Amino acid sequence: MNVLWIFAHPERRSLNGALRDHGLATLRGLGHPVRQSDLYAMGWNPLVTPADHRHDPRERFRVGAASERAHATGALSADIRAEHDKIAWADALVLQFPLWWYGMPAILKGWFDRVFVQGFAFGVTDGQGRTRRYGDGGLAGRRALVVTTAGARPTGLGPRGVHGDTAQLLFPLLHGTLWYTGMRVLPPLLIPGADRAGPADHAGAAAALDRRLRGLPTDPPLPYRTEAGGDYDDDLVLRPDLAPGRTDLGVHLTTPT
Repeated sequence: MNVLWIFAHPERRSLNGALRDHGLATLRGLGHPVRQSDLYAMGWNPLVTPADHRHDPRERFRVGAASERAHATGALSADIRAEHDKIAWADALVLQFPLWWYGMPAILKGWFDRVFVQGFAFGVTDGQGRTRRYGDGGLAGRRALVVTTAGARPTGLGPRGVHGDTAQLLFPLLHGTLWYTGMRVLPPLLIPGADRAGPADHAGAAAALDRRLRGLPTDPPLPYRTEAGGDYDDDLVLRPDLAPGRTDLGVHLTTPT
């Protein structure tokens, strides 16, 4: 399968850099063609601007409409179109970044803001004019694996840990971005204690990454509920008979945790 590796870390000599290099070698060794977007090395611009869409400055800049129009007419800036070409080529995306302030680095958020434009990643419709999202969408058919590091110790990352549960910390990315656009989202790989990692920790992290990359084509994705599957009412609220009495984010899984 064709794999696009999105890398968002400023230091290639870091644990993240070592894992990226190791992961790319592993994928190639398994016979998977690989491309990458090393955002810091590329000097990626994270800011959405009218210039991205050749927008007339005399008119109000409405990002969604402008990006959809620019995508449809081939007017998006060259760097965005290059990322679209990579995504169109890919069967799977690996998104690697350090967890900073409970989220992705700004450069990666800006990659999503500029690349996942309306009419490409979202805002597409089916034959009946219904919007395709949450389990369907412009990027349907692809798989996605998030690989992230944290400085925190593993004991603090969990359902009762002070830092919270990883899958719920990453819910906006896993569910609200990747699943929303139709990708099958694999459980994330978290490497804790990255700031204090020694040689043995590096080896363990590389082994864990290898296991996940070997399973990239076949591992079961997170069982998120589809919007069109009947689990939500017309107001997009989960039916009361499903996960009754619960209001946590886990209710959006068909097997709530």
